[in-house]
Amino acid sequence: MTSGEITIRVRYAETDRMGLLHHANYLIYFEQGRTELLRSHGLSYKDLEDKGYLLVLTKMEIKYRWPARYDDVLTLKTIVTRTTSVRIDHRYEVYCDGRLLAEAASTLACVDRTGRPQALPDFLRDGKE
Repeated sequence: MTSGEITIRVRYAETDRMGLLHHANYLIYFEQGRTELLRSHGLSYKDLEDKGYLLVLTKMEIKYRWPARYDDVLTLKTIVTRTTSVRIDHRYEVYCDGRLLAEAASTLACVDRTGRPQALPDFLRDGKE
């Protein structure tokens, strides 16, 4: 299983009037986790797109357990849990000071420039280029 970990500091602009990380910003963080995981293997989303592979989000589930606040330093773990010929499933865990704040799962599908499903490149299925 491929996995990665990044840290993110909650910015003031990402919080609501209560000083809590707004729930929608978790989606941005999860995308950042996926992007950095791909980058850790020597590729970027731009590289994939330039080769004609587009990854679109088809499913997202989030369970919020505890709030994050302005200036918290979060640890985001991103794990590839499954790949198929056209799909990648991820799991996410968000921690602050060792406490699990949120967990999530997503599914990405690989499509071509017309939006039709296409096979993932081998290096995404096998975890190598």
